[in-house]
Amino acid sequence: MTRRLDWSIDGADWPLREHSRFIDAGGLRWHVQSLGDGPVLLLLHGTGASSHSWRTLAPLLAPHWRVLIPDLPGHAFTDALPARQRSLPGMSAALAALLRAMQAEPRVVLGHSAGAALMLHWALDGPPEAAGSQTLIGLNAALLPFDGWAGLFYAPLARLLALNPLVPWFTARQARDSTAVQRLIDSTGSTLDAAGAQWYARLMRSPAHIAGVLAMMADWDLAALQRRLQGWPHPVHLLVGERDRAVPPEQAERLARRWPGAVLHRLAGLGHLAHEEAPRRVADLLLALTATPPTAAGPSPSSATA
Repeated sequence: MTRRLDWSIDGADWPLREHSRFIDAGGLRWHVQSLGDGPVLLLLHGTGASSHSWRTLAPLLAPHWRVLIPDLPGHAFTDALPARQRSLPGMSAALAALLRAMQAEPRVVLGHSAGAALMLHWALDGPPEAAGSQTLIGLNAALLPFDGWAGLFYAPLARLLALNPLVPWFTARQARDSTAVQRLIDSTGSTLDAAGAQWYARLMRSPAHIAGVLAMMADWDLAALQRRLQGWPHPVHLLVGERDRAVPPEQAERLARRWPGAVLHRLAGLGHLAHEEAPRRVADLLLALTATPPTAAGPSPSSATA
């Protein structure tokens, strides 16, 4: 009932198309991009985005890593999860199945926004010995539930919207207005060029993509994730755009105080889509963070500015 993106049409000029492939794993058909050779670096986009969001960062990393970029379930060109699996644990299990099918064992994982929650859930579910040997990096990580009334109503409202089959169609129709898409981008605190904005517009005009976004929001239980992460001892780097208006920078500061291995890195002048605004700055920081292997104990909480 919902129109999906068509690879032969919508994907004809997709960023980094020459690196795209489709893989069947975990009961889904995935769209994945793979660039470069060497140890695996996995990039996980956030809610509402897709592989396109790494279009300028990934080529800067490919000379050093085998960079893997999946469209998450229900987003862009990847199938949606069955209703009973549309949760953080369900998506984590699906991601693990994809990596097994690709025989890929990531040494470095970068999760943007909600992708950071997926990254940590996947790490929790993996072998205990692997967590201390991986470099985990959250970029403007959306890891904490909303406070107050917003926290009480966010998930129920998302579930209500996800159940209404007309909502994706209405949202996609609204996205035909380029000013509406631009307002959404502006609300992140980031500035994108016209080409960057048009990729988001293409996604938002797909009712199937919008349905995938709503399904992900409806069953994203961050409170349960936080309980599992209590006292997380392993290294985790939190990259924070100081102009982020989607995920308050204070969230990362709170997490850094909770986790012994957390290191906070401030990105001055950048918003929620920092990796699209300043890919070279983010790439240089990533290469610096991955120059030496992490230790099991991790560094003490600290803060740096990039």
